[in-house]
Amino acid sequence: MKLVFTPDWFLGFDVGIELFSFIILSLLLFYTIRTYKLTKNKKALYLGIGFFLVALAELASILTKSILYYDTTITRQVGQMIITYHVVKSVDFLYEAGFFFEKLLTLFGFYIIYRFPLKKVATSDLVLTSLFIVISAFLGQFFYFVFHIITLVLLVLITTNFLKIYDKNKLKNTLILIWGFSLLTLSHIIFAFSKVKSAYVIAEIIQLISYLAFLIVIIMIAKKENAKPRKPK
Repeated sequence: MKLVFTPDWFLGFDVGIELFSFIILSLLLFYTIRTYKLTKNKKALYLGIGFFLVALAELASILTKSILYYDTTITRQVGQMIITYHVVKSVDFLYEAGFFFEKLLTLFGFYIIYRFPLKKVATSDLVLTSLFIVISAFLGQFFYFVFHIITLVLLVLITTNFLKIYDKNKLKNTLILIWGFSLLTLSHIIFAFSKVKSAYVIAEIIQLISYLAFLIVIIMIAKKENAKPRKPK
């Protein structure tokens, strides 16, 4: 038996939002790699890797929910929950594994965005943090709010870091990233209360807006690169 907290009318729309998020985050990786090749700035590369891990998390959620929503086994809807009975236990395991990897990749992605650009990370700290993330992702399977609270803490730390960066460079792209991460933080606050009526829908919409902010950054970077004069061959 699997439980998914979402109104019946929103089924499929959340998958669409996550697909859009996956595309945006993948584009961010592409542009950060290009930036790294030009500037050799490892901070940009770490940012891209972090975003890509979150993109893979979105992909894991898309695949898992697609199977869950459109499964051919016996399904009946009760309120805001979908209760699906599976005859084959291996299929149920697939759902659990999918949602576990979604949480695991999200936490690792945001941790990389937060931690690695600051300074060199000790191996012992990395091992302990990795263990904590794995345990948190596992507990998030049973206590959904654990995952959102830890993600929330990471996002607050990331936003704080970008505020410090903006205080130094005053770049518009940095400011937009701050707004994007702030909205993403707000979405996880609401996700923590996703059992309450349509809070899940509101959180998904806010998350969509946050990724739109990241899309604006991509467009601005692309325009800036296209405006540069090309060197003659």
